[in-house]
Amino acid sequence: MSEPIPLAIGDIVELRKAHPCGGRVWRVLRVGLDVGAECLTCQRYVLVPRRRFERGIKRFIERGLTPVDGGER
Repeated sequence: MSEPIPLAIGDIVELRKAHPCGGRVWRVLRVGLDVGAECLTCQRYVLVPRRRFERGIKRFIERGLTPVDGGER
């Protein structure tokens, strides 16, 4: 099993396969076991299992918020 790709809210990614509307560019809006993403062509929101979403990433267009490590005090 490979290490998960670090995804953050606000990341804009290009996926390998096109959405039925023809768009390939998505904005990540939710990160967890599932990834919630919005198609930037038609504004459709989808919820996809994280592994499946990570396998479909072709490249990062823009990085969003960096995850905050709450371990330091």
